[in-house]
Amino acid sequence: MMRPKLWLRLALVLVLAGGLAYVAFNRGTVNPQAIQRQLDELGWALPLAYVAYHVVATLCFVPRFVMGTVAGALFGLWWGALWSMTGAMAGAAAGFVIARYLNAGLLVPEDIPRVGGWLERAERGGWKSVVVLRLLPVPHPITNYALGLTRLKFGAYVWGSLLGLVPSTFAYVDLGLGGRNAAFGLGNWVTPVLWGVGLLVLSALASRLFRRKLAAGGEANANKGS
Repeated sequence: MMRPKLWLRLALVLVLAGGLAYVAFNRGTVNPQAIQRQLDELGWALPLAYVAYHVVATLCFVPRFVMGTVAGALFGLWWGALWSMTGAMAGAAAGFVIARYLNAGLLVPEDIPRVGGWLERAERGGWKSVVVLRLLPVPHPITNYALGLTRLKFGAYVWGSLLGLVPSTFAYVDLGLGGRNAAFGLGNWVTPVLWGVGLLVLSALASRLFRRKLAAGGEANANKGS
C-alpha cells in the first residue's frame, strides 16, 4: 500500500481546520433556522443540496442534531428520516475514509494516549461496537474520525453505523417536525416532540444494554482463552 503524499495530507488537514474554524466563529449562521433558510429556496435540488450540506457539516463538527432537525422541518417525518440518514451515512463514510487516509500508518491506535484502549476494544468488537458507539451521546464527527484510525473494516463500520444511527435519526427529525409545526401552526407538535424525546431515551437505554452484552462477551472470550 502506497503512503499518501505528505503535502496532500497537510492540505486536507488545513481545509478541515478551516471549516472547523468557520463553524466555531460563525455559530449564528450554523443553526437549524439559518440552515433551513439557506436551503429552503432550492426547489428540486433541495434533497441533493441537503445531503451535500450534511456531509460538509459532519466533517466540520456541526452536531448531527442540527442537520436532523433541519431535515424534519424541511421534509417531514419519512422523507426527512430518509435524507437525514443518507446525509449522516455519507458524512460518516467520508470522515472514516479521510481519517484513514490522513493516518496511513502514522499512528498505531493502541499507542494513542487515553483513547488507545477504547479504539482497540472498538476494533475487536467490529460492527457491534460501532452500533453501541452510535447509540451513545458521543458527537458523530468524533466517532467517524476516531474509528477511521483503527483497522476496523469499512463494511463493518458502515453496517454498524446504519443500525446505530436509526433511533437518533428519527428522534432528531421528529423534534424538527414538532418545532416546525409549533412555529407555523401547521398541526400537532406535541406528538412528534414526545416521540423524539422517547427515542433518545430508548437509544440511551439500548446503548447501556448493548455495552453490558459486549462486556460480558469479552469476559467470556477472555476466560476461554485462559
